[in-house]
Amino acid sequence: MHRDLLRLARAERSVRVHLACCLAAAVAAGLLVLVQAELLAGVLSGRFAAAVLLPLALVVACRGLLGWAQGVLAGRAATALKSALRRLLLGRVEGLGPAYRSGELVTLAGRGLDALDPYLTGYLPAVAVAGVVPLAVVVRLFVADLATAVIVVLTLPLIPIFGALVGWTTKTVTERQWRALARLGGHFLDVVRGLPTLRAFGRARYQASVIREVAEAHRAATMRTLRVAFLSSLVLELVASLSLALVAVPVGLRLLSGSLDLRTALLVLLLAPEAYLPLRAMGTRFHAAMEGVAAADEVFAVVNPQQETGPEIGQETGPAAASTGAGRAAPAGGPPEIRLEDVTVRYPGREETALDRVSLVIRPGERVAIVGPSGAGKSTLLHLLLGFVTPSEGRVLADGTDLAGLDLDEWRRRLAFVPQRPHLFATSVADNIALGSADGPLNTDAAVIRAAAEAAQVAEFAGALPQGYDTPLGERGANLSAGQRQRVALARAFCRPAAQVLLLDEPTARLDGRSEAAIVAATRRLAEGRTAIIVAHRPAMIDLADRVVRLDGGALVPQVPAQGGEAR
Repeated sequence: MHRDLLRLARAERSVRVHLACCLAAAVAAGLLVLVQAELLAGVLSGRFAAAVLLPLALVVACRGLLGWAQGVLAGRAATALKSALRRLLLGRVEGLGPAYRSGELVTLAGRGLDALDPYLTGYLPAVAVAGVVPLAVVVRLFVADLATAVIVVLTLPLIPIFGALVGWTTKTVTERQWRALARLGGHFLDVVRGLPTLRAFGRARYQASVIREVAEAHRAATMRTLRVAFLSSLVLELVASLSLALVAVPVGLRLLSGSLDLRTALLVLLLAPEAYLPLRAMGTRFHAAMEGVAAADEVFAVVNPQQETGPEIGQETGPAAASTGAGRAAPAGGPPEIRLEDVTVRYPGREETALDRVSLVIRPGERVAIVGPSGAGKSTLLHLLLGFVTPSEGRVLADGTDLAGLDLDEWRRRLAFVPQRPHLFATSVADNIALGSADGPLNTDAAVIRAAAEAAQVAEFAGALPQGYDTPLGERGANLSAGQRQRVALARAFCRPAAQVLLLDEPTARLDGRSEAAIVAATRRLAEGRTAIIVAHRPAMIDLADRVVRLDGGALVPQVPAQGGEAR
């Protein structure tokens, strides 16, 4: 059973109560089969009168009622547990940063967690029944007929043994299937979001072929999983059928010879299948539950990436818990010296390195341009400084202090980050600007917002909007141009006057000449008196830098000074 899931279930009261009642109902329904077999064997053998059919009907009705109650309670437990997992996952989103693909997160929070239903409503009750009912049946068989009980005891372990052998393979192929599904969902969502850009650059057809390849990989993984599941069912059914034959044949021969009475023979034949049935059901439901278990593993890996030494499930998680622990140093004030010492970054599930033994020193107040082809590791370098990515090897120092030992909340208060694709929310222009403030939108003075807007040249277009700064925007700033969205992102950075480090990720990409000139002018003002690290391709942005650093394939190539807006 999944240790982290059960620990979370115990921590959530509603899950704990519903799950306990569900398991109790499942076990009670399983134990009633002994009463049902006793009454039915007695009636068929003539030992009990026909009047016993009424209690027998009541037993059958009770089993049906308990089965219905088990389904209802299991459904409620599953809903409560999935809600708790989604709260943990979404509470961690802020700390995941842009390094985690949002499409994979959507797939995980939606389709992935919904796949937990078979585990919670089927597998866990089956485990509870398999742990109690076969033992009770074997005890009753020992009392009724010792020879049959011995056969059942000898053959019963074959089902879990063969089930485990096939189950190990099932777990492996199901994890592959889940990874293929997550990759398909994540890539598809990212492609849909970037479809206008892909069409503009003529890359839509290529991405359609990529989606076909990923979908084919998911189809192949699903078919492998189904083949293993069918093989498991075949093995379990074959073992159970052969075991029952070993019970039924001797019972029939002894009944014909007169060494066994009819009632005992009927009781044995009715009870023996019930010893194997719970184990067969558990094996069958194990395969149906594996996709949900793989998704749960991914959730706990995201929520608590350091499970060996991290906080227990149920404790505070997310960036606050991860960054404000005891013993973490608060960063010093003033523009820091940033030093990377042999830093290597590998993303989970990828063999290639995003950064390969990068060593770099950025002096206080220096403006550095990071250039290189797509996939060279430029954005990874920014995410490293933001604390969203941790080095696989090496370390990142701020004023001589390892970033891993700093209070990340305090460190991020000293940063201003302008991404390549800023996200604007469905609220007013002023509120979108105030999101960059360390005080939050509700506590940011209107004068501060206006000053930031003036500095970022947002005022040029905000005055023409229907309600000025109070004009509500569409989700992702749908009613603004790309250049206007980028100016709002710069205004957010201007709302952080205490920030000593400026991080910009290609802020002029996909902009026309007029918008680019406005962004460059605002960036020049924003970088004054700060350490600035600018990922750039355009000469106008590179011209702002004191020094150019080139990355290629994740590795650092010799540095050259910025001169005339070109990197030599």
